[in-house]
Amino acid sequence: MASRVDHEYDYLFKIVLIGDSGVGKSNILSRFTRNEFCLESKSTIGVEFATRTLQIEGKTVKAQIWDTAGQERYRAITSAYYRGAVGAFLVYDITKKQTFDNIQRWLRELRDHADSNIVIMMTGNKSDLNHLRVVAEEAGQTLAEKEGLSFLETSALEALNIEKAFQTILTEIHQIISKKALAAQEAAASTAVPGQGTTINVSDSSGNVKRGGCCSS
Repeated sequence: MASRVDHEYDYLFKIVLIGDSGVGKSNILSRFTRNEFCLESKSTIGVEFATRTLQIEGKTVKAQIWDTAGQERYRAITSAYYRGAVGAFLVYDITKKQTFDNIQRWLRELRDHADSNIVIMMTGNKSDLNHLRVVAEEAGQTLAEKEGLSFLETSALEALNIEKAFQTILTEIHQIISKKALAAQEAAASTAVPGQGTTINVSDSSGNVKRGGCCSS
């Protein structure tokens, strides 16, 4: 969702985190939204989300970050989970090759269920464990380029590149939304009756926004 909702912010962007269980999705979420890291974090059951409001290119953007379990048995939630998402982080663990090998499967799922214009960033997490690395940074970069994705290695533990990763994806989403709005305005201006206002719907704003909850800001 990328909808103008109230006066607190200009845009609300829904971002989803996907990838195998244990790659650090929940800690990426907590590091970005609360600047916290939990060494003993357990597998996420079902879905949770947290929000953070920040400035992107002069606009106030509320990022709503969704996190779900990577285990197969929770796959039934996919459609609702992806609905309205304008961005996605595809996360693997640089110390576990299987999580990198599964990126293609997650990408297929994302492309099956999410909007075709969704902005995707591939993220090699746990870069603080470089001494245990089994996936070279070049391998991640090569796959991302082949699939047309952004790419960054991150460490939720050391807060490395977490902020940069979110700033990058949110800026890219904002630029796409702005271009759509501008194109819609130009199209409307050429056909509008003078004196009439134009309503611009830049994206899905069907109201699938979960309100409240312990994590919202």
